[in-house]
Formats: sequence, structure tokens, C-alpha cells
Amino acid sequence: MEGCSSQVWQRQISSYAFLPVNLKQGEAPPPPPPPPPAATLRASNLARRGRLFQRRGSGLRRGQAAVFAARFVGRPEREEEVLVGARRTGRRRLAAMSNHAAGTSNGGSADGDGAAARRNTKMPKYSKFTQQELPACKPILTPKWVVSVFFLVGIIFVPVGVVSLLAARDVVEIIDRYDDACVPDNMTDNKLAYIQNPNISKNCTRTLTVTEDMNQPIFVYYQLDNFYQNHRRYVKSRNDGQLRDAAKANQTSSCEPEKTTADGKPIVPCGLIAWSLFNDTYSFTRGNESLPVDKKDISWKSDREHKFGKNVYPSNFQNGALKGGGMLDPSAPLSEQEDLIVWMRTAALPTFRKLYGRIYIDLKKNDTITVRLSNNYNTYNFGGKKKLVLSTATWLGGKNDFLGFAYVIVGGLCFFLAFAFTLLYFIKPRKLGDHNYLSWNRHPAGR
Repeated sequence: MEGCSSQVWQRQISSYAFLPVNLKQGEAPPPPPPPPPAATLRASNLARRGRLFQRRGSGLRRGQAAVFAARFVGRPEREEEVLVGARRTGRRRLAAMSNHAAGTSNGGSADGDGAAARRNTKMPKYSKFTQQELPACKPILTPKWVVSVFFLVGIIFVPVGVVSLLAARDVVEIIDRYDDACVPDNMTDNKLAYIQNPNISKNCTRTLTVTEDMNQPIFVYYQLDNFYQNHRRYVKSRNDGQLRDAAKANQTSSCEPEKTTADGKPIVPCGLIAWSLFNDTYSFTRGNESLPVDKKDISWKSDREHKFGKNVYPSNFQNGALKGGGMLDPSAPLSEQEDLIVWMRTAALPTFRKLYGRIYIDLKKNDTITVRLSNNYNTYNFGGKKKLVLSTATWLGGKNDFLGFAYVIVGGLCFFLAFAFTLLYFIKPRKLGDHNYLSWNRHPAGR
């Protein structure tokens, strides 16, 4: 048996290392066998690499290597069979290794070794998620599909954008800036002194002309420019618990600097937001006809019902030496004081509009509207602007062209890309799935 084994071993050595074995004296050695084809060597290397990956717990990589090996040796029909078998073998080995680790960790004296093995290993527990074997959709983006999708998006977006622009064009707006116009002529150089002097009348009269028919309801807004309600200290200067519950009236945390009066009494509502309440007022007439402004339901219903309590009443509000804005009715709960509720929903941008009320009377083209207002709110100290806005609404809301232009631009871009890809497809076509474009099929000079 030993001699037979030695002969086999020598025969293997002779076939690979071309060593002469059992040659008679004077006999010429046999010619060496031809070298194996390059494709066979490459396939063997890939298979060996696949076995190495399998020992490391990755059956999928071994399967990929085996698939490439099958391609190189000319057996592409076995690709799926080899890949499935490799995955199954990898799963079995992973499960066996996991069970072995679990059994070791449960043993009495081997607990420490099992815990150390679990800590040192980087192999995850097998699952379809960790092995990336979950079902997945991998669409093939052919030129026809890409061009069709771009055309479809363009066909949908462009009409939607046009309809949005037409709806925005139907909104009628009247905007009047009055902060500078309501300053007396002798105080134009010192507007701050004008607004801070309580002895100077702040009443002002403005005349507006209706440019187009305005159907009810007509929304009345006040617009402020350069007012940063989104400042961090301003936004935080409130106490939501105090606003909801009368039992928490003494909770004034985070309300600095408007939390208590000079004698230490809590302010309800506290904070800078409530303290700076907008307090300009407006009244409208058309000739001899009064146009009443309905101020009911101008705030969000959720704010009235959940953020401002029905048993919370203002106390010690605007009692300091410096008054920031409007006053509140001490006999009405906060849930009914909608001007405050609207104001305390802070704006995200420095230019914003807030709803003042609604007019439920139709206005005709060329009607003259007389506005009597009280110019009380101080915007001169920080260079702000105040505007009165009368506006109608459509099914899309107020006047806003951004949405329509966004749809039109995106739809137009999709049409452009669809035409560009179509021309490219006809001018320089490319066969789908052409293996000549693969890296290992390219000529070395063309890389």
C-alpha cells in the first residue's frame, strides 16, 4: 500500500511538475502535457475563491463565483442551479455555526468561551434581511420605458400647472401699505416719536378702489414685513400649560422677560408673543353703507379647543410700564379671544399675513372703499412695514403663483428630457444587454 501510494503521488507530481519517474537508462523523458486553457484556469480560480467565501459564511459570493466559472467553461445552462445550490449550502453552514455557538454558550464551563466567541465574531445571525435575499423588484430601464415615463410626467404636470396658474389669476387682491402714509407731515422725520407719543392721534383714513368684482367672502389680512416671529427666544417665550389650564396660572417658566409684574404677580398670558399682540384696527364703508367685519372662526379650531383653555382668563396683562401691543378682555376666556390665538401661531418667515376677519358682502368693480384704521402698532423701531390686504379665494386658496410655475417647469423639463433621449436613441442606438460593453469583454487598448 505504501508503494502504491508513493507511485500515485509520483504520478501526480509528474503530471504537474513534469518530473521523470521510473525512466529506464537511455530512455528520453515524455513530452510535457500542454498547459490548461486560460479560461479553465480562471474558472478554477473563481471556484476556489467561491469555496473560500463559503467557508467564511457567504454562500451567495460562492454562488456568484461558481456562476462565473460555469460561464467560462461553457456551461451557462447550470448558472441558476449552481447559484441556488450555493445559497442552500451557505444557509446550512450558517445555521450549523449558529447552533454550535448557541450550544457552547449554554454549556456550564464553556459560558465564558461562548460569550467571547459571540463578542469576537462579525458574522450576523442568518436572515433574509442580513443576507440581502428579500424579494425585490429590479426594473430594467429600457429607452422606451424612460422616454414614456418622462412623457407621462410632462403630460400630467403641465396641465396641472396651467390650471393652478389660472386659479391663482382668478384671485383678486387689494394691497395698501399705510404705515408711512398715516404719519403726520410734521413727524415724518421722527416716526418713532410719533408712535410712542400717546397724545398724538393714531387714527387714519385710507381710500381703496376695487379693481375687479370681488365675491364674498372677502378676507381681510394684515401683513407685516421684516418682523421675525421665528426668532428662537421669541418663539420660546410662552407657557403652553398656563394657556390651557387655569390651575397652572403661576407657571411662567420660559416666559422671560414678561413672566411677572413688578410686584411678583404672574402674567396671564405670559411671554413676548402675547405681549407683542398686534393692535391695529380697521373699519370699512362703501359710500354710506357699512361693511361689517366678521371676526368669528378666524383661528384654527384645534387651537381654540386644545391650546387655549375655556376657563383661563387674562390677568395682570400689559400692566407694566412698557406696553408691547394690544389689550385683552379680562372677562372673556382665552379660547374666545381669537385675535390672540391667530397672533400666537407664529410665522416661519419674516414677511407674513394673518387673518383679521371676513366681509360677507360682494364688492363690484370701481367701488370705492373707505378704511378707517388705528395706526397703533410700532413697526418703526425695527424698520418694519404694515399693509392692509383685501383678498378673495378660489378652490386652490389665495393668490400664489409658485405652485403653478413649479408644475409647469417640472413638466416642461420632463418633455425636454423625453425629446432629448428620443433623439439620442435614434441617432446613436445601443443594443440592450450587449455583452461587448462589459469590462472583461473590452479590448485592452480600448479601456
